[in-house]
Amino acid sequence: MSLTLIDLPNGFHDDPYPHYAQLRDNAPLCKQPDGSFIVSRHADLDMIYRDTTRFISDKKKVFAPKYGTAAPLYEHHTTSLVFNDPPLHTRVRKIMVGAMNPRALASMEPGLITLVDGLLDELQGQTEVDLIESFAGAIPIEVIGNLFDIPRDQRGPLRDWSLAILGALEPQLTPEQEARGNQAVLDFVDFLRDIMEDRRISPGDPETDVLTRLIQSEEGRLSPVELYQNCIFILNAGHETTTNLIGNALMLLDTDRDARAKLCAEPDLITTAVDEFLRMESPNQFGNRLTAEPMILHGTHIPAGTDLHLCIGAANRDSLQFDHPDTLQLDRRPNKHLAFAGGAHTCVGLTLARMEGRVAVGKFLQRFPEYEIAEGAMRTGRIRFRGFNSLPAKLS
Repeated sequence: MSLTLIDLPNGFHDDPYPHYAQLRDNAPLCKQPDGSFIVSRHADLDMIYRDTTRFISDKKKVFAPKYGTAAPLYEHHTTSLVFNDPPLHTRVRKIMVGAMNPRALASMEPGLITLVDGLLDELQGQTEVDLIESFAGAIPIEVIGNLFDIPRDQRGPLRDWSLAILGALEPQLTPEQEARGNQAVLDFVDFLRDIMEDRRISPGDPETDVLTRLIQSEEGRLSPVELYQNCIFILNAGHETTTNLIGNALMLLDTDRDARAKLCAEPDLITTAVDEFLRMESPNQFGNRLTAEPMILHGTHIPAGTDLHLCIGAANRDSLQFDHPDTLQLDRRPNKHLAFAGGAHTCVGLTLARMEGRVAVGKFLQRFPEYEIAEGAMRTGRIRFRGFNSLPAKLS
């Protein structure tokens, strides 16, 4: 059995999990036409994430032929935190970890609750709504905007820029998608340049304002390009994945009405439930690493410099790691899913993402326990990020 990322089978976007199961069982190291490999078992991904010596994150070799070295997308994706190794990764991550301190996160929760309550108030009385446009997509853009203290009236284009840039990570791109991604990087940099000029004149509290923290750490640590591109990365990383978490969770609970009834009856389960939503429908389905040296994996010789597609969506349903992996278990413990990757590259914003999921899904169920997903739900049609462009629902 094989799966080719540039020629996916019919129905894959709707339900990739049967294909992932066949990979885990029959081709845990699945070679692609370009010489790369899909890796699908939990144990393999866990090992790769933890080994930063033999498996590296630097993607210059992969992105140069994809975008061209002069392209804005190349500059962005080869400079951002996620596609870098130490020392840049260490410098940026240290700044981010400091900004995501418990005090800062605790100070954000009341505002998040107010935001979610306000969105739910707007939904009240409506018969049918799009849960992505009116709810799931509206939450993270405000949270990240607040984290950077971006004026609310300037946040309008952030989501479209984010979708264009992250969409350019797909295995295959149309010329139009590539052009939109490149333009989005340029527009984002121009936007940040103006914001940063104002912030240098009037700094915020570096304990709670991530942008001020990054700017004040710039001298001797981050170059201007590193500063701009990692700001873009942070704004993007906190947006689509959290939108997907909330949207995917609401779809899962619509599909499994018994689980929904249990969560409504036992709302304290929301903490473990969020991790189960992340496991069952991982917002980020694929990661990547390059081999730094030749090796043998599953009896196959892999040359140095080989691109590995780490299939998080497959690993998170591996029966060798999870009992009844295709069943939604709201109280699953332990739950060693890889939705936040692992090792040195474990997502910096995991605590914030969990908080957003806990507040958003928990409060939505309190207000609309009998909601129903209506016809017309549209997946994004992407394989790296799994979520919905549109999620119509009937509220009661």
